[in-house]
Amino acid sequence: MRGRFRTEVRKRELRGKMAKKRRIKLGKMALVAFITVLIWVWADRAQDQPMPVQKPVITIAKSTSVDIWASFSDPNDPNVPVSRLTLAEMVVSGPASRIDEVKRQIETGSLVPEFFLVPETEAMTTPGRHQLNVLSFLKKSEKLKRYSLTVESCKPGRVFVNLVRLVEKKLAIVCIDAERNRVKARSIEPAQVSMLVPESWQDSDLVAEVRLTSGEIVEARKAPVEKTPRVELGPGQTREASTTVKIMTLPEEDSLRDYPITTVTLGFIFSQNLQGKYSVELLNPDEVKGAIKIRATSEARDAYANMTRYQVTLEIDDEDAKTEKPRRNLVYNLPQYYVRQGQIELNQPPVEARFRLIPLSPEKTP
Repeated sequence: MRGRFRTEVRKRELRGKMAKKRRIKLGKMALVAFITVLIWVWADRAQDQPMPVQKPVITIAKSTSVDIWASFSDPNDPNVPVSRLTLAEMVVSGPASRIDEVKRQIETGSLVPEFFLVPETEAMTTPGRHQLNVLSFLKKSEKLKRYSLTVESCKPGRVFVNLVRLVEKKLAIVCIDAERNRVKARSIEPAQVSMLVPESWQDSDLVAEVRLTSGEIVEARKAPVEKTPRVELGPGQTREASTTVKIMTLPEEDSLRDYPITTVTLGFIFSQNLQGKYSVELLNPDEVKGAIKIRATSEARDAYANMTRYQVTLEIDDEDAKTEKPRRNLVYNLPQYYVRQGQIELNQPPVEARFRLIPLSPEKTP
């Protein structure tokens, strides 16, 4: 009996060991299968996948050179300078996990596909037109490198960057409201500021704006309001003056009124080729020399009425000598100081002069 019992015990132990070995073997096989699946998934996710980026933007960063203004040429109008350029196409590639992360961040707004161009880092330091290799520029982006992404393609492939040298000039101050309507100023101290602007700016371009809120307009009727003038070099690109100005606006009862200028002095401006060769016969003198309707403050009206130069001029071009009865609108020489201050404006359509050129002598006629 005792021997048979021991035999049964040994059989049970043997069966238990065999079952344990089978469980271990099955466990190892399951682990190997799981690891294999992970490897395949990881390998699949590690493969680079392409992703188009919607509306990527390149923006001109502030230049370290304060006397340089950088801008792109607008693809739709090369004569218009812009500070931001939206690319038509951009495709990046990278690990699928990174692509998913970037997509998610772009959708939530935590990642903006905007890239800043510092002209100096692209060896753009001299005034003129420079060409930027967009693909090369984007490939160097630290923003994309952080996500292990590579730029595969983009359109356009090249764009132009314009660098303009700025020089210091005196600018007149004008006041505007939130809707960019002119605000009539009683006084602006100082009336001019020095600012860096393109050298090509002349005459009517030399204006710096001060924007007043509706509250500030009311406040400035009682006491000076201090503001910083600024200029807009191009769409979205403004520069502020280094000094402030103090502004007082006109009381409501002192706003512009209608006035006629009854004594009108007319001058003629001939082209160089016609100078001294013709006299002018006006065919509608009553209209040309008639009263000029203006809206102005009393001070601006007096300045225009008493000016020593011509209040209106008629410009004579070369083509007028070939025309029997030329027509041209008069030029109204409103005092520019008061125009910039918003204190005077023409209150009628420009009069069209009809005239005839009379040769002074036949041999001088072209």
